Amino acid sequence: MNRTEDILTYMKKFLHKIREILRYTGKQIKIIPIRVRHYCRKVGLSKVVFNTKKVYEKQFDEQKSGNVQKKGSLVRGIGAGILTGILAAAAISAAIFHSYAEDTADREAELKSEIAELESEKKSLEDKNAILQIEGDKSEIARKNAEILASDEAGWSLVLVNEEHPLATDYEPPQLVAIDSERSVDSRIAADLQQMMSDGAAQGLDMYVTSAYRSYERQREVFSAGMQERLNSGLAPLEAYEDTSTSIAFPGTSEHATGLAVDIIANGYSELDEKQASTPEQQWLMAHCWEYGFILRYPQDTGDITGIIYEPWHYRYVGKEAAKEITEQGITLEEYLGE
Repeated sequence: MNRTEDILTYMKKFLHKIREILRYTGKQIKIIPIRVRHYCRKVGLSKVVFNTKKVYEKQFDEQKSGNVQKKGSLVRGIGAGILTGILAAAAISAAIFHSYAEDTADREAELKSEIAELESEKKSLEDKNAILQIEGDKSEIARKNAEILASDEAGWSLVLVNEEHPLATDYEPPQLVAIDSERSVDSRIAADLQQMMSDGAAQGLDMYVTSAYRSYERQREVFSAGMQERLNSGLAPLEAYEDTSTSIAFPGTSEHATGLAVDIIANGYSELDEKQASTPEQQWLMAHCWEYGFILRYPQDTGDITGIIYEPWHYRYVGKEAAKEITEQGITLEEYLGE
């Protein structure tokens, strides 16, 4: 078989291979240029084309000089021309396919970006829905807390009020009793409170109630004043808010609004800080308050549970039975109620 027949045979194989490649799915389009080059190298077409070109040039020169027959030169020339044209067409097709692949990749990137945006919007809506759900749940808790506190049903003295368990902003104890000219408490705890203060005085202790029932509006004033004090000290607004909320309950989450909580301090030391715990008055109250139905509401090292820092002056009425159990177990009201 001479060289021209070899070329024609390779051409047939090449065209057959092209037909097979074009039957592939769209996913194969990206790799057609690679396969074309690979096949050319495999069957030796790259080398053949190069050699054929050289032969064609040589035969053309020889034809001009009259050293070869016209027919053989023509056949070789036509074969080389056809093969060169096929390869050129394949290269153009590869370029078109490559451009299509790039357009497809760009569109795919756009779709991924759009999907990412939709997922982000979905996450934002889910977060907003969760917040609304929490607010709705807290609103229901606040309403139920107010209902229980206003009733004489069992458990009224154990109503939990904190950040997660708020109290309706318009709640007011069913009956308030004044314990001095400025302060009042829920009438249901007044007798036990007065007895505790009287027994303490009989022990030679000098203490007084510095804060008792506070309305929602009053609590808002106290919280705002505490935050302003921190702002004046140089804290940023967010820092001032966070620091204030660890020592002053946000309006609507304060136990003082129940009328069941009182702040008691020693007359000889009026500062509301941890040193208050060292006074004889607080030492006696911590040891005996449970006998009168009260507990130290925010003990030391329980801020992660109660949400409020150590306050050795804040006492909460929970009833004598519960107060005894809480004190004996050394737990908080949240732990006692399993909240």
